[in-house]
Amino acid sequence: MFKYSGLNMAKFADMHEHCPHCGLQFEIEPGFFIGAMYFSYAFSVATVIIVGFGVYYLGRDPDTWVYLSVVTAALVLTIPFMFRYARVLMLHYFAGVSYERGFSEQQG
Repeated sequence: MFKYSGLNMAKFADMHEHCPHCGLQFEIEPGFFIGAMYFSYAFSVATVIIVGFGVYYLGRDPDTWVYLSVVTAALVLTIPFMFRYARVLMLHYFAGVSYERGFSEQQG
């Protein structure tokens, strides 16, 4: 689905237009992945809550700058993965695309 690894921070968002195995067009209609922002927002909120509680309990309620720096670092580090999973979920739930194990072996 994606051209490069999620660890490649410069190109983590580059997608194939069509699936290299089955030829499925990923962008079902223009602007289809704009809805993925809602999934990404939910991931971001969950990350902020989990990391915030973790900092609170592990750091014994540190100063505000500690919360801000740790939560910001966690969000920046997880942006590529949240972006990718949001797009995958958008395809799965709203386009009816599902993963079939062994599909590429059957076709080849």
